[in-house]
Amino acid sequence: MTSQVLAKIADAIASAPTSRRSVLELILQDPQRVLDESFEQLAQRAGSSVPTIMRTCRDLGYPGLREFKLALAQEMAVGGSPLNRRVRLDDDTRQVITKVTRGAAIVINSVQAQLSVEATQAAADAIVAGARVDCYGVGVTSNFMASDLQARLFRMGLAASSYLDPHLQLISAATIGPRGVVMAITHVGGMPSLLEAVDVARSQGATVIALTQPGSQLAALADIVLGVEVAPDPVMPVGPEAYLAHLTVIEILTVLVAQRLGDKAVNRLANIQRTLETRGVDMHHHPRLDWDEDTKLTTGKVR
Repeated sequence: MTSQVLAKIADAIASAPTSRRSVLELILQDPQRVLDESFEQLAQRAGSSVPTIMRTCRDLGYPGLREFKLALAQEMAVGGSPLNRRVRLDDDTRQVITKVTRGAAIVINSVQAQLSVEATQAAADAIVAGARVDCYGVGVTSNFMASDLQARLFRMGLAASSYLDPHLQLISAATIGPRGVVMAITHVGGMPSLLEAVDVARSQGATVIALTQPGSQLAALADIVLGVEVAPDPVMPVGPEAYLAHLTVIEILTVLVAQRLGDKAVNRLANIQRTLETRGVDMHHHPRLDWDEDTKLTTGKVR
């Protein structure tokens, strides 16, 4: 694959200062790893600093690491499969399994480096203290995330709802009040309808938590930002790596909320599990269904 970005890096190495040369060499050695790393991770590996990484990107003609990553990812995607930027069209099954699972692990691990401890603590505190938690999503992936978080919070005894329709999001925002919490989830962070709902919720005094990319329009409106960024997907506006990262954040947030609720949450979750195991669809031992030859009906006889 002919690479203009990598060729540009190779040309720049000879004349680059020592500190920036090590950064450029790491990019050439493993461009895919660089796509998966944060500013801090790349700087640590290069024995450098975040400002040096920024200057290196500018030397190559990009405003910052994000713009550089976008150009590199788009270029590398040309040689990949139509469904995954890590996989080449001629990779065998074992290579596909290895590359996809390794990529997923890298993305999940990157959450640790990106997620602010302070912001995550503040989000958990706000959710527990909120009189009502309304979860907003936009698009298929974020709608699933919003519904999943709502179900988790509801199981722990919190007054939580999810609103996926823009009209209902506006109604929710207009009625939430100053003790309410809005959890807005979207990777892109720029959907006008969601931004409108968040703006209305803020005008009502609600606390807005955003799970989105740092620097997005949604992040600018939020009181608490759970900022997570992944490399661009070559095919989908929001690829599988974005929702792996978001689901990891939701799991972290769920655990922190449960810790704060203590025995209340533990006992409630245990009771739900017992009920589902004995009366619901999660039973470990289902009664056998027998066919009655006379009535042609099934019965739940246990043998």
